[in-house]
Order: sequence, then C-alpha cells, then structure tokens
Amino acid sequence: MKYPARCSSLVLALLLSGTAFGQSTGGKTPAEFVLQSVTADEPVKAYSGSAVERRKRLAERAASTYDDEFDLSGLPAYRPARLVTGTIRLWGNNYVGDSGLAQNWRDAFAKHHPQVKFELVLPTAAIAAPALYFGLADIGMNHELSFYDNLAHVRILGYEPIGFSVVSGSYDISGWQNSLAIIVHKDNPLTKITMQQLDGVFGSQRSGGWTGTTWKPEFARGPETNIRSWGQMGLAGSWMNKTINTYGYSLRYATALEFSNKVLHASDKWNDNLAAFGNYISPEGKRSLQAEQIMDRITSDPSGVAYIRWQPAFAGKVKVLELAETSAGPYYEFNVSNLQQRKYPLWGDQSFWVSVKPGQKLEPKTAEFIRFVLSREGQELVKADGKYLPLPAGVVREELARLARLE
Repeated sequence: MKYPARCSSLVLALLLSGTAFGQSTGGKTPAEFVLQSVTADEPVKAYSGSAVERRKRLAERAASTYDDEFDLSGLPAYRPARLVTGTIRLWGNNYVGDSGLAQNWRDAFAKHHPQVKFELVLPTAAIAAPALYFGLADIGMNHELSFYDNLAHVRILGYEPIGFSVVSGSYDISGWQNSLAIIVHKDNPLTKITMQQLDGVFGSQRSGGWTGTTWKPEFARGPETNIRSWGQMGLAGSWMNKTINTYGYSLRYATALEFSNKVLHASDKWNDNLAAFGNYISPEGKRSLQAEQIMDRITSDPSGVAYIRWQPAFAGKVKVLELAETSAGPYYEFNVSNLQQRKYPLWGDQSFWVSVKPGQKLEPKTAEFIRFVLSREGQELVKADGKYLPLPAGVVREELARLARLE
C-alpha cells in the first residue's frame, strides 16, 4: 500500500519512537541506539569522521579557553518562573558535550529544579532537526538550519521550527563554529569592505533568495552590481584592472551555507570563478583541511579574496579586512570583542531549536531551561567553558522577549 509523502514520514516517526524500532535494535530506545556508537571505545581509523574519532581529535581544543574578559553584568539573573519536572531531551551539537558545557548547564539547572532529568544525545548537530520532527527531542541544538531541515519539519509537522540563539560562535577555535573572516593577500592595499560589496564580489545576478522555506523575489539583483575587478573596489594604478579571484568552502558545507545566508540572501548564485575547497585525505594518508587550502591560495595570489573560518595559525600570514553592514559604516575589526558584541557582521551562533505549533505554548520544562541558559548564570558557564562566546545583553533581551510570547 502506498502512502502520501507526509503519511509515510509520520509512519516513520512512529516506528522510530515505538515498538518496531525497539525490536530492530535489540530493545534499545532511539537515544540508547545513538549513544552506543557515540560512546564506543574500540580503535578508530584516523580521520574516519565518526563521533568517537572527532572527540579524540578535538580533545585538546575542548580543554582550551579564552583569556578575554566579558562583562555579563547586564544579563538578567536566573529566577525560576516555576518549578518543573520531567525529562528534558537535548539532542544535536556534539561540541557542547565534548567540552562539558551541556553537562554544566544540566547540573546547574538541576540545582534549581531537582526533579528534572536530562537525556543528552549529542553526537552531531546534523541530528538536531530530525530529532525534533520525529518527536525524539525537546530541544535540538544546531547552527542555522538548512533548507531541507526546515522543509522536512514543515512536511511532517506542518510548520517551521523556532530557534533561540544561545551562544555565539567562537573566535578562532576550530569546531566550535570559529568565526568567518574576510582575508586578502598582505600586499593588497584594501583595508575594508561592506556586506553589499561582499555580495557583489562573491555573488552573481539572481532572481531572488530564501528566508527559511519562503522564496523572496525582492532579494533579486542584476549583473550591474557584480564586482569583478579590484578597480570596482576603489583600487587604482596596477590594481585597477586586476580580476578578483574568489576562494571559499565547498558549497556542500554548512560554512558556505552560512556565508550565503548572511551575504547572498541564501541564494545559490555565486561568482563563477569561485574556487571552493573540501577536506580530503591524500593517498599518503595526510589530511588536507579546506581552510588550509584556502590559506595556501590567498598567500600565493595577490588578487585573491576569501571567506575563511579563522584559526590562530593564520595570524600574520594574510590581511584581515574590516567589515561594515553598509558604506555609511561603522567598520568593525575582526576581533573577539566585536564578535562577542555581534558588531562584526559575520558573527555566527548556535540555537536551541524547538517545535511549537502555531497558537500553542512551549512546554514549561523546555521554556524554563532555555530561560536558564539565556540568564547570567547560564552565560557565565559559556564564558567559563571558553570556546563559544557568551551573548551580549541586547541579544539576551530579544531572545527572552521571543520566549515570553511562547509561554
């Protein structure tokens, strides 16, 4: 018997959370089934990409911290709106589990709500959205969701998920969504660029763009705003007629999607000379990271420009451009303070994603935990963890106002 697509998805959701799933996995629940692989201790091939291998490879970074001080005095202290009970199921982002931040949030929240239990299933951010639309999680933690994450949620549940920003991406710690910088060769005289100019350099003419699963024709632009030479960026002399060579990440990576969402209005129209790179392993077994390949190209190409996830090893090798929303400014330097305050326009973040049917309220236990993470106490734990950046007070106020509308 054939089912409509939506019915098939609902049947699959029931199977995943019910008896049929348990029978096929030796009686294990979905969480137990996922966690048995995440916690496995058997030998792992180098760079296999498994959750176990990634944790071992990133263990040193997981222990790192910032020297910077962040003033969180403007954030509200946590005061429980109510005592809650039950189990809070948090699925997704492995990095908050690898560093211990999720466990610290759990333990601190439990001091206020001793009857609450947690189910932490944190092998990879890739499962955050599926866990939501299959009803396995109360919260899925991930960066901005992809088009198909949103679409699947709409197809199965009939509405898009809602995200609450809870941390900003790190400054330069790989894995913890280290922030996007715009770089050029050290000999390039350019010092600053705007978001609109980035669109002109990296993008192309388009008939529209996306907001979630909604197509926006108003995001269209023509070829007259393409920027293809350094003269169009205001450089004179021998630079005037030089072609701008663009470098970045393979379009299959979340990094490219993040850049497109922020700069190109989530369109798929890129400069046709973009050289995009992915990780690979050579026949000799050496791992070549996409960021290292991009850096190699920029240091050898005076006419190049790239967006790149910043790492400490890159300092001094290239010029990092200041960035502004518009030509009116202000232009902001790429540094920890401007990223933490979200003044530098290409900040990134991680969100708690939830499923709330329009017209209904968020479950009290879930709302209470989100409020705790957004509080001064929750963000002090982010600061102490030293990788993701804590939120500024203005962002916290905005997120709490959004949360209040769902309670």
